[in-house]
Parts: sequence; C-alpha cells; structure tokens
Amino acid sequence: MANDLLGIGIYSVPEASRLTGVPGRCIHRWLWGYRSKGRVQSPLWEPQHSLVDGFRSLGFRDLIEVRFVHAFRAKGVSLPTLRKAIRCAQELFTQAYPFSSLAFKTDGRSIFADLVETAPDVRRAFDLVSGQHIFDFFVESLFEGLKYQGGDLVRWMPLGEDREVVVDPRRNFGQPIVRQGVPTDVLAQAFAVEESSSHVAGLYEVPLAAVHDAVEFESKLAA
Repeated sequence: MANDLLGIGIYSVPEASRLTGVPGRCIHRWLWGYRSKGRVQSPLWEPQHSLVDGFRSLGFRDLIEVRFVHAFRAKGVSLPTLRKAIRCAQELFTQAYPFSSLAFKTDGRSIFADLVETAPDVRRAFDLVSGQHIFDFFVESLFEGLKYQGGDLVRWMPLGEDREVVVDPRRNFGQPIVRQGVPTDVLAQAFAVEESSSHVAGLYEVPLAAVHDAVEFESKLAA
C-alpha cells in the first residue's frame, strides 16, 4: 500500500478540509457525487484513490483541484457550469485534473468565455468580455505557490515560493513539511512546549525560518 501511494499523496476528507479550508461536505459532494431531488449527481472528476482501508481519501491532485473549485464557487460560479467547464477542459487539455494544469493557466479564460451564453453565472462572476481581464488576475492568484516540472504539478508552497512550508506528494505522503523534511505540526507542537524558536530549530536541525513558518502555517490552519 505504501509503495502505491508514493508520489500520489493521501489525505482523509478532514485532512483535505483542514489544508484547503473547504468544508468536508463539499469535498464529498464534488468527488463522490450526491443525490438531489431524487436524481444522482455524478462526481466532478474521478478521485485519484479508490477506498483506502475502507475510507474515502484524496490524492495530491484532488487536493489542489478542490482549491480551484472552491475558489470558483466562492466567485458565484454554479456547480453545473463548473461541471461543463471541467469536461470541456479535460477534453481540450487531455488532463484528468484540468483546473490545476498549466494549460488552464493560459487557456482557461477561453473555456469559461465559451460558456457565457449558456451560463449567465459566469458573466456575473467574471468580466470576461471587457478589457479588464478580471478572470486572468483571479486565475493567476490560484497558481501562486504551485510548482511544475516538465508541465507536471509536483508541489505546493502554501505560504509562497520563498517560504519553508512544502506540500509534496513524493515526501511524507503529501503531508505538510518544511524543506528539510520535518512535519510542520511536529515543529509547531514542539514550539508550543518549548516556547523558543531557536531551541526547536536546534532540536530538529532546521533553520529558524523553518520553525517560524511551520508555526505560522499551523496557526492559520487552526484559525
């Protein structure tokens, strides 16, 4: 099982909710579907994992895709429109997880622009027809902290590229760590006990900045 998860990452629904700020009920609906008014609604995309030890779980790409869907929903884009956009982007980019692909960063605007006539919520959410390019600025912000190699998404730097916190599916099964490999929750818990950043940095042989960033990151998740 461990070998099967290397490079994919694994997150329970509560863990994914904690890392993304997306309510668990939304994650369940988006990845495993739901019943509404007697009709079964299919998932927005196929999750990376089947059941793991009897529990539903997410992979790293699921985790990042959830962030994008949540951001679009917060802007007022409906689930039916997002479903259409995902299907269109999957076919156009040949990507199973299209929103977090580099192709979407460059061509995502055109996909939503094509849906304006059939989905008025898109026009309400983004000014796709003016020169203001609100959509472009919004999408650019979603890609902040995402790192790619050869066009493939490989890690997420949730505090920014110049900070120490890393979410990488190839390391610690995708759980958040600092660059040196120590889990952020371990450093934050140590700091809560020791009350000294320099002492914790010495104990775990990490830079002082790593302790500060781990504590900041875990504090934001707990807020």
